[in-house]
Amino acid sequence: MLSQFQMKWVIEGANTGMLVKEFLKKEEISRTALTDIKFNGGKILVNNEEVNVRYKLLEGDQLKVIFPPEDPSEGLKGEEIPLEIIFEDDYLLVVNKPARMNTIPSREHPTGSLANALVGYYESIGLQATSHIVTRLDRDTSGIVLIAKHRYVHHLFSLMQRSGQVKRTYEAFAEGSIKDDAGTITAPIGRKADSIIEREVREDGQYARTHFQVLKRHHLFTHIELQLETGRTHQIRVHMSYIRHPLLGDDLYGGRISLMERQALHCKKIKFIHPFSKETMTFFAPLPAEMLNILEADPF
Repeated sequence: MLSQFQMKWVIEGANTGMLVKEFLKKEEISRTALTDIKFNGGKILVNNEEVNVRYKLLEGDQLKVIFPPEDPSEGLKGEEIPLEIIFEDDYLLVVNKPARMNTIPSREHPTGSLANALVGYYESIGLQATSHIVTRLDRDTSGIVLIAKHRYVHHLFSLMQRSGQVKRTYEAFAEGSIKDDAGTITAPIGRKADSIIEREVREDGQYARTHFQVLKRHHLFTHIELQLETGRTHQIRVHMSYIRHPLLGDDLYGGRISLMERQALHCKKIKFIHPFSKETMTFFAPLPAEMLNILEADPF
């Protein structure tokens, strides 16, 4: 039998005397979510007895919310694709995505995505869930992806992202020798007028800010570390091209493919506060072999 996602709390302190609906609102469970719970197969239990949202909570009450089962989106089929799982608990996954894998299916690549792999994995472990990807990566960007196991967890992470509490660090190889040891690129990004894929720096674009630091200057490229203050589509790729140091292999934005046939970009680190345990969590993914090989081939 497939398991449904659930949350549990023990009522104490200032929460004593609150109505269930007031407490759950404080926990970022929306009115829409409560309606879904009521009519689509969820339950609200206090001390293992089903209650409605007007129940007044008492000191020591054990409140449990069982969320309705989640079905994958129509057309999103589970596939048996190996996942490199860095961390997993009841609420989230951290995985190391290889390059040349879509995060979600596209018209050009309708199968083989991380989302397909997740649905297949959930089916194998008996979890009734669909794909909730918190931090997406481009198809040809490798590295860490954060995944929520339920839409409620995804919602909490979305709130954290808006307030800058989910921090990612990238490594990249940029063409040429970057003069400054560190810097910040602040330039608005928008869709290029004649393309549905390509972005560019333009005055009417969305605010975008990227911080970079030089790790080492090599003969043909500069090895850099980057952090995003905003999360625009193709942000690092567009900003590095804008300062005339496109990423190796990024032919969409002017990078040469003689050393690498995909953009030399890897998400190596993520840091966030766990939405339930409140523990600060940090995870790393080492550079993939194809990037390490380039470092070894051009050591200086």
